[in-house]
Amino acid sequence: MEFQRLLKLEHISDSLFLFGPRMTGKTFLLRRLRADLFVDLLDPEEELRLKRSPKEFWEQLGVLKSGQLVIVDEIQRVPALLDYVQKGIEELNLRFILSGSSARKLRRGSVNLLGGRALDLRLHPLTSIEVGHVFDIARALAYGTLPRIVSSLLENKEDDARRRLKTYGTIYIKEEVQAEALTRNIGAFQRFLSVASQMNGETIEFAAIARDSAVPMSTVKEYFSILEDTLLGSFLWPWDRSERKKARPKFYFFDCGVVRALQNRLVDPPTPQEKGHLFETFFYNELKRLRDYYERPDDFSFWREGKHEIDLLVTGPKGPLMAFECKTSSEAVSEDTLTAFRRKFPSVKVHVASFKDSSSRKLKNGVTVLPWRKALETYCSQRSESSISKKH
Repeated sequence: MEFQRLLKLEHISDSLFLFGPRMTGKTFLLRRLRADLFVDLLDPEEELRLKRSPKEFWEQLGVLKSGQLVIVDEIQRVPALLDYVQKGIEELNLRFILSGSSARKLRRGSVNLLGGRALDLRLHPLTSIEVGHVFDIARALAYGTLPRIVSSLLENKEDDARRRLKTYGTIYIKEEVQAEALTRNIGAFQRFLSVASQMNGETIEFAAIARDSAVPMSTVKEYFSILEDTLLGSFLWPWDRSERKKARPKFYFFDCGVVRALQNRLVDPPTPQEKGHLFETFFYNELKRLRDYYERPDDFSFWREGKHEIDLLVTGPKGPLMAFECKTSSEAVSEDTLTAFRRKFPSVKVHVASFKDSSSRKLKNGVTVLPWRKALETYCSQRSESSISKKH
C-alpha cells in the first residue's frame, strides 16, 4: 500500500542528506524521483565495486550535465564517495540526494560532510496524518507505524507484521552495528539493547543498566550514543537553563512496534502500564516527526521538580511554548504538580493529550483535556506558515 508522505523531496532544489531508520521507506521515496544517476549501495556488487575503486564514481559523474540529479542510497557504506560528491557540486554543478540510516560512521571517520553544502533531512515512520482515516491508535501502540508493518496490518496480516518486527533487531545488529564496525563486542551490545528496551520511556539510570548488562557505565553511554546515531531512539532531557544541571534523561525508541519486538512482547496486547509508556513514546515521536517535516525550530524536554513531573515541554527560540501530559486513563494532572509548574512557567498552557477522550474539555483548574489528534493539531496550529514545499 502506498502512503502520501509529508516530506516532498521533489520540491527541493538543493543537494541534501536524507537520513532515517531502517524500513522507513527511504529507498521507495528516492526511486520515485527522476534521477540521472542512481547508485544503489544496498547492491553488494555495486558496494564492492565502489569500495575498490571510488574514482569510478567520479568518472560516472563526468558524463552528466550541469543541474542533473544524482542519488546515492546508503552513502555510509562507501564514505569515500563524499569527496567526489563535493567536487560534483562545486565543479560540475550537479545536485545530490544522499540517503542513509546513520551518519555515525561518516562523522567518526572524519570524512567530508560537505561543509554545509547540503540540507539535512529526516524520514520517520508514518505519522497518523500520512496513514489517514484508517489509522488505528491501538494498533500503532502495539505494532508501530513502519510503512511495511502498517500495510501488513491493513491487509489483516498480523503474523506477517510480527515476523518483520521480530527480525528488526537482528537485522539492525547485523547490518547497522556489526557491518559498520560500530562496536567490537556484539554480545555485550545485544545484552545492553535488551536491557535498554525495557527502560523505554523511563528515567535512565546508567549505573543500573551497566550492572544489568554486565558492561562498564562508560560503555553503556557509548552504546546509547550508537542508538542515537543510528536513529533507533533519542534522549529526552529534563528542562533546565543550565546544561550542567541537566541529568537523568529519559530514552524513547523511535517506534512502538520495534521496541515491543526488542522487549519480546509482540504476542500479547499491551498491559495498562505498558500502554502508558507506549502512548508517551507514540506522542513524543509524533511531535518530533511533525516538527521535522514542518521545519519548526522547537526543542522538546520534560519538566521535573522534586516529585513533580510534566511529560513534554515544547520550547521555541524565545522560550517554553506549551506543555503536554500524556494520559491513557481519566487521571488528571495533580494540583500540586500543576501549582509547581505554573510557579515556574506562569504563561505556559498545560494540555492533557488523552488516549481515551473523544472530545475536548476544560477542567476547573484551567487544564484542557484534548483527544490525542486534537493535541497534535494544537501543536501544528502554531507552526510557521512556511512548509518544506514552500520554503525550497
